[in-house]
Amino acid sequence: MNWDKLSHADIETALAWAGDQPWCRAMAECQQDAEWHSEGDVWTHTKLVCAQLPRLAEWSALNQRERTLLLFTALFHDSAKPQTSRTDPDTGRIQSPKHAMKGEHIARGVLRELGCDLATREEIARLVRFHGRPAFLLEKPSPHREVISLSWLVSNRLLYLFALADTRGRQTESMSRPEENVHYWKLAAEEQNCYLQAYPFANDQARFQFYRQPDADLHYVPHEEYRCTVTVMSGLPGSGKDTWLARHRSDLPVVSLDDIRTELDVGPTGNQGSVIQQAREQCRELLRSGRSFAFSATNLLRQTRQRWIELFADYGARIEIVYIEPPLATILEQNKRRERNVPEVVIREFAAKCEPPTWTEAHAVVTVER
Repeated sequence: MNWDKLSHADIETALAWAGDQPWCRAMAECQQDAEWHSEGDVWTHTKLVCAQLPRLAEWSALNQRERTLLLFTALFHDSAKPQTSRTDPDTGRIQSPKHAMKGEHIARGVLRELGCDLATREEIARLVRFHGRPAFLLEKPSPHREVISLSWLVSNRLLYLFALADTRGRQTESMSRPEENVHYWKLAAEEQNCYLQAYPFANDQARFQFYRQPDADLHYVPHEEYRCTVTVMSGLPGSGKDTWLARHRSDLPVVSLDDIRTELDVGPTGNQGSVIQQAREQCRELLRSGRSFAFSATNLLRQTRQRWIELFADYGARIEIVYIEPPLATILEQNKRRERNVPEVVIREFAAKCEPPTWTEAHAVVTVER
């Protein structure tokens, strides 16, 4: 089944499709801690959560896309528990550390294969990643900053509604984090004016500073005076980063890791130390001169991007990230035509680990899907 059909499927149809998938069969065989989930295995819990969705008071007010987002968040939210569940040798309790983080990657991979559009796929993946946050809000040192922070990653409204369904979709008498806790998420988000929208920062620099310095004063309005602009390219090998730059930023000098590899005769899977060192020196030279430029590399992981962004920000640059992701089949075909192509198995491994950029990382994010 393709995404066009699934995105308009009713809950029972979606459950029937999911039940035949390998990641779903693994959930059916994965038991949960009886104290938290007396309903049993992960798939049973998932079906109960799905059944709770249309019972939500706000369900009738949601449009088709919002309902689809919640439904597929429900299907994937615990999909990584089979990979992460273990029994604590001291207590005998079943735990599933980091299952939400790994579930994000499962959702992204499955939805990519289905042909799901990039924006919808990433909204679902991030809802999966953060689905447990509302239940823990009262344990955070700054609850208002928590809802503000998440508002630029997910819809706080949808996150709240899913948390309600997730809480109700279990059978247990010893609820350590009762439903009342979840309601505080909505209240906190409404107080910060970020329940129905992303938090309204004073400007792009205020948002950028907030995510770099979580204790920054929310009422301070920083000046937006930048020495230059750095365009950070991000995308799989063969996605079309050079083509985009030629069409849209042809006036900019480009610091390209691929070009440096060619110059130093270093393969894409070889030791990248000398390549990175030379790239940093080229970037510093341009930053010191206050000249805008583009930095072209795969930059697929947030942690990798962050190292470069910190460098650019230290020189007072405005940073925009341009993420390019055509269909994987297109990428593989374009990669074959490159002079120095990357093995297909490597591209597929990159795709499985990819973390598309978000508005929490830069002053601006441009997404190109086709």
